[in-house]
Amino acid sequence: MNKIVFTNARLFDGESETLRSGAVRVAGAVIEAVGESVAAEGAEVIDCGGRVLMPGLIDAHVHVYAASLNLGRLAQTLLSYLAHFAARFLKQSLDRGFTTLRDAGGADVGLATAIKEGLLGLVPRLFYGGRVISQTGGHGDFRPGDHALDDHVPCGCAAHADVFAILADGADSVRRAVRTELRRGAHHIKVMGSGGVVSPTDPLERCQYSDAELIAAVEEAERAGAYVMTHCHPAEAIRRSAEFGVRSIEHATLIDGPTADYVAQRGAFTVPTMATLFALLDQGAQLGLPPVSMDKLRRIGDHALSGLEIMRAAGVRMGLGTDLLGALTERQSSEFTLRAQVLPAIDILRAATSTGAAILGQTGTLGCLRPGAAADLIVVDGNPLDDIALLASGGAHLTVIMAAGQFHKRANA
Repeated sequence: MNKIVFTNARLFDGESETLRSGAVRVAGAVIEAVGESVAAEGAEVIDCGGRVLMPGLIDAHVHVYAASLNLGRLAQTLLSYLAHFAARFLKQSLDRGFTTLRDAGGADVGLATAIKEGLLGLVPRLFYGGRVISQTGGHGDFRPGDHALDDHVPCGCAAHADVFAILADGADSVRRAVRTELRRGAHHIKVMGSGGVVSPTDPLERCQYSDAELIAAVEEAERAGAYVMTHCHPAEAIRRSAEFGVRSIEHATLIDGPTADYVAQRGAFTVPTMATLFALLDQGAQLGLPPVSMDKLRRIGDHALSGLEIMRAAGVRMGLGTDLLGALTERQSSEFTLRAQVLPAIDILRAATSTGAAILGQTGTLGCLRPGAAADLIVVDGNPLDDIALLASGGAHLTVIMAAGQFHKRANA
């Protein structure tokens, strides 16, 4: 078993506000020892030169198959093309220091198996939820309102399905859809809890799904040892998700103080996604996003950053997500500097490491520097606690990127 020792490092463990000097020994795919000094006999030694050694980053909201902003057309795109897009996105994410990704809709067992068998080479570990579950006319229904082929297409699980979404109406249909995605290996279940930006027919500020339907999804996921994540913009949708036991509330852009207090009390996580919001405000119209979607964006744009402050004040545990589509995935690292407008660096670093791991149910395995944890590591040329922008440059300030004990990048270290 290959052993590697990183010496002369300043360690960020995923939690502490204070860096400590130390060393880390890696054996195979796991961290074997962490301390002021560790035995290096028989190991390759890498002198970090006082740089910061920390856990690999976790992006808790991506869409690896989302090769275009036009999700209606994308839902009919050949999976072979989407798989090539996903492979490129996975490799580019690793270039940026993201060693773990949580897919929030679309990724499937085929891609997961290809990663496991090494067909894509070294890429981030992927937690996927399969197809999103949406009501008819909800955020996962990308058919335009004047679509000529509006008839439901029967399948074994729900009313209508494509690569990205299952349309399921009624508690029994939702249960069936959840069970179907779990059968296909989903690690979690994504449910559309409110209107969204890129879907053409649903009001952004309105809740989606009845109480019974949301409860059915949570019950089925929990029975299988999984959990539900919900897409939510308005405060009412966020509160309903927390009330019914949803584990991870995505976006949460229109959250208010009382709702944030309730989410914190219930112990739910949120995963804000600033990168996609500001990227779409900047480039959406140019890339073909329709006026109705641009109008929705402008209605939430003024609230997004203040929502981060509200959640921090309430003690809500926030993960880090980006939710970028198509060509906008190149902005993945921008999430760090966008959040830094209102949040301290330590909060952002925890979101991208230990809190992300907690959302995934991987505390002690990911997002930390502990014996027995996965050897997903990056070395930063500088101190991100002082300058979070070091993580926002697409990997330019990362001298080492290691995933599962294998080097993806090593330079000047």
